[in-house]
Amino acid sequence: MEVFLNYLTSIDNPNHRERTKEILEWVANRFPNLEPQIKWNTPMFTDHGTFIIGFSTSKQHMSVSPEEFGITQFANDIAQAGYSATKGLFRIPWKEQVNFELLEKIIEFNIQDKAEITSFWRK
Repeated sequence: MEVFLNYLTSIDNPNHRERTKEILEWVANRFPNLEPQIKWNTPMFTDHGTFIIGFSTSKQHMSVSPEEFGITQFANDIAQAGYSATKGLFRIPWKEQVNFELLEKIIEFNIQDKAEITSFWRK
């Protein structure tokens, strides 16, 4: 988790910083084979050099990016969780609970779906 230290310390709001740390640690602990990285000033996790999931923070929410394909696959689950989404990410408002079950399903899907992919992004 050392790789995320500078990113975390850059988050001004202590509650947002702690929540972000909690989520990043959860991913790292739940999926120890994923590699934590910072690319484009964004914390993310990769598997064999391919993108699995990324996170970013804003004033109102944390954004979760499983790539557009991941959003499409889980659009109904994301909506049922009460999260808004765009084609490439969904938002978890700071005042809402994190649906870790949904995060787990999305990450597991991306790991399996991208097992044979050698590029960073899906083509």
